[in-house]
Amino acid sequence: MIVRESGTALPRLVLALALSALGCGVSGCADMGENMTTAFADPAKYELYDCKQLETERKNLSVRGAELQGLIDKAETGTGGAIVAELAYRNDLIAVRGQLHYVEEGWRKNRCRPSPPSPADKPAAPSANAAPSANAKPPPRPSKAGSAVY
Repeated sequence: MIVRESGTALPRLVLALALSALGCGVSGCADMGENMTTAFADPAKYELYDCKQLETERKNLSVRGAELQGLIDKAETGTGGAIVAELAYRNDLIAVRGQLHYVEEGWRKNRCRPSPPSPADKPAAPSANAAPSANAKPPPRPSKAGSAVY
């Protein structure tokens, strides 16, 4: 004859099923990666952008992404920094990466090419051999007597 305790098997079974379901649910979070980044961006936002607008947006989003990553790295060096980094910066970084994904998609779809750097983008550095301008003052000449001029 089999003797069972009544009422103890059902709660254990329910607890085991609940823990299994929770484990399966949480294990999916570890695999979000790149797919999760697009959840925070509007896929249609960049569809009507031309190449020049996309190029500007690419640069801005790349700079912002690097800035946020730097802030996260800096925050993680301090005590409790990982928590601060996650709460303060991670969602913004995910949103920026999602936007950048759709900008890159539009870039490829439009077959855009980077524009050549304009001369205005590069400040002209004076060379050591350059002639002084007509308005430049000549350097002061030392006096022959050796006294300083005040």
